[in-house]
Amino acid sequence: MPGPLRAPSLAAIRRIVAAPRAAVDPLERIVANVEGGRLSPALRAVLDQPTRLASVLLALLERRGGLTVLFTERAAHLKDHAGQISFPGGRIAEQGETAVAAALREAQEEIGLDPAEVEILGPLDDFLTGTGFLITPIVGYVASGEFVAVPDPTEVASVFEVPLDFICEPASIVETYRERLGTRFRTYELEHGGYRIWGATAAILVSFRDLISQV
Repeated sequence: MPGPLRAPSLAAIRRIVAAPRAAVDPLERIVANVEGGRLSPALRAVLDQPTRLASVLLALLERRGGLTVLFTERAAHLKDHAGQISFPGGRIAEQGETAVAAALREAQEEIGLDPAEVEILGPLDDFLTGTGFLITPIVGYVASGEFVAVPDPTEVASVFEVPLDFICEPASIVETYRERLGTRFRTYELEHGGYRIWGATAAILVSFRDLISQV
């Protein structure tokens, strides 16, 4: 029997993420995952409003056992997505801040990750959420195997990592369906170490997994 599927090498990930590729329309991505392909009027009204720009850092960490992906559990008192699993990140400032700068700033504020320790590999496709956020995921690599997250308790309840090899196993991420504002659409879920990753975070993770699998 073949052994477990392993993630591509860091060199391959660098090459794939940096390579030019056709952009995916964020709204078309949502519609493609909607059962029947039609958005309810209520959800369409949310998506037609001005989007709130945000970015997140999909951080690859160098660990003794191989690359891992870092996640945060958002504090329970936060206004948006309280208690959910996410990547470090947040809203992009209006004063000309780039998606990369915002992701690095938020990661430093949330978990104490020094921007100087992060090698930016490139962006993934933008994601539009059912709550009106347009998220730009930024892939970064942290070479120091000694990084220890220091979460800010006002924003982050806990920090954990998932091996990239586990994420790349086809059976690790499962498809499911959820309903929001009268629209039923396909989503993804991943469970590891007692944490359940779902929603936009899981969708971004699937996009990254599918991209780097093209080796």
